[in-house]
Amino acid sequence: MNNYHVYGLGAALVDTEIEVSDQDLEALKVDKGLMTLADSERQQQLLAQLEGHLVAAKRASGGSAANTIIAASYFGANTFYSCKVAADDNGDFYLRDLESAGVHYHRSLSREAGDTGKCLVMITPDAERTMVTYLGISETLSTMELHPEAIASADYLYLEGYLVTSETGRAAAIEAARIARANCTRIAISLSDPGMVQYFRDGLLEMIGEGVDLLFCNRDEALGFTGADSIEQAAERLKQYTRDFAMTLGAEGALVYDGTKAVTVPSKPVTAIDTNGAGDMFAGAFLFAITHGHDYVQAATLANRAAGKVVSQFGPRLAAEQHQEVLETAMPA
Repeated sequence: MNNYHVYGLGAALVDTEIEVSDQDLEALKVDKGLMTLADSERQQQLLAQLEGHLVAAKRASGGSAANTIIAASYFGANTFYSCKVAADDNGDFYLRDLESAGVHYHRSLSREAGDTGKCLVMITPDAERTMVTYLGISETLSTMELHPEAIASADYLYLEGYLVTSETGRAAAIEAARIARANCTRIAISLSDPGMVQYFRDGLLEMIGEGVDLLFCNRDEALGFTGADSIEQAAERLKQYTRDFAMTLGAEGALVYDGTKAVTVPSKPVTAIDTNGAGDMFAGAFLFAITHGHDYVQAATLANRAAGKVVSQFGPRLAAEQHQEVLETAMPA
């Protein structure tokens, strides 16, 4: 029997989430709705300009794949996460948060001096999230942080598309996928962000390699990645890269393909106030469900409900007890 349901690989970022206006984003010269990489100086400059907004700022451990793995863990999956944090206060905070969520990590790795990565998440009144990320030590995430035995014993390896922005991170993703294929561990990847698709498509193709088992994306990422003019065309083209896929469609739910048939699974209407983490939550719930005997329609039903819950409140995560509530309503016994 496998030890882990899901093994994740991605950046370790401590999030600071702030409410802003569209005018703030224009004044800051930040592209709305995308993730932009920045150095520490630029991030500090933005924080200084937003000083009046910081009253409601909250610190939380994040990073796309981490949000997914933590969600899967809270739903009941046995999980492992590989990342890189520095020997600093944020690094201590981050690992404590992983531990409290029941996520296993590589305890024997020594931590280097430097900065644990930070992400400034700006939420506009239309619930759109805009991110400025200083990767810090996460930029040097490499094959050294991999745990081959844990990958080999997992049902799924989950890779975040953001790894494509780092030479060593991309190499780690490719090596993790090689280990997974050699040990019959299925590979799941998320395209993560329209910006990754637009600017790093070749690197994403490298990470996908000879093909993956499951690909997560949203509508914009699917259209951008495949160069398609419609959802139907994008769905058809995705099949050359992946055996199965789950494409989120916002308020319309999700289009899932299990290798045999494509089905649109509707979602219940919610009032969105913060879309940060919606895709991560969807992937975490979906991976939990398919590693616990549920089919893709059932998995998407749970994932839609979980993503709907997370966008109806601030922050990319749900409280521990909320996962059980979502599970009981989406999958009644």
